Amino acid sequence: MKSIYKLLMAITLLLSVTLTNAQSKNNVTESVKINGNCGMCKKTIETAANNKTANLTWDVDSKIATVTYDSKKTTVDEILKRVANVGYDNEKFTAPTTAYNKLPGCCQYDREPATETDK
Repeated sequence: MKSIYKLLMAITLLLSVTLTNAQSKNNVTESVKINGNCGMCKKTIETAANNKTANLTWDVDSKIATVTYDSKKTTVDEILKRVANVGYDNEKFTAPTTAYNKLPGCCQYDREPATETDK
């Protein structure tokens, strides 16, 4: 009975490793600039971006985020649009003014003046 249990555990372990490896074949990692100031910004940015198909880690000091995502299920543009929608400008999207204005005072970074294409 114990040998059957050990065999089943070994098969389960092998299958889980195989499935995990298969999921990572479509992963793409990119670095992007996202404006922000503090640890609260980090939490909000990462919460907006992270889901089952994407993982974003934002560095407070450098303002650079490392994004790893499944290229078959999402794009970096979709991820950055979610970040912009919660108030944070990034290299591809400008946050709506209403979302930016809702940020706490410590999170309101210096915005660059809007260009004609941003309006």
